[in-house]
Amino acid sequence: MGVIMIRCPRTGRAITTDKKADRETFRCSTVFFSRTYCTICRATHEWFAKDAWVDEPGERMLEAS
Repeated sequence: MGVIMIRCPRTGRAITTDKKADRETFRCSTVFFSRTYCTICRATHEWFAKDAWVDEPGERMLEAS
């Protein structure tokens, strides 16, 4: 299980949406639209699922090996 992430359009930095999903379920989900408040630029960003990804910390550790 990981956290759904998007990129802040103002800063280009990755931010969390605070929504959780596993990568396969998220990949198979229907197209949806959501909003997320960005603590970096203090604005609400609108995004589609195609613009997001699932960050699974355990997989990052495996990639670093």
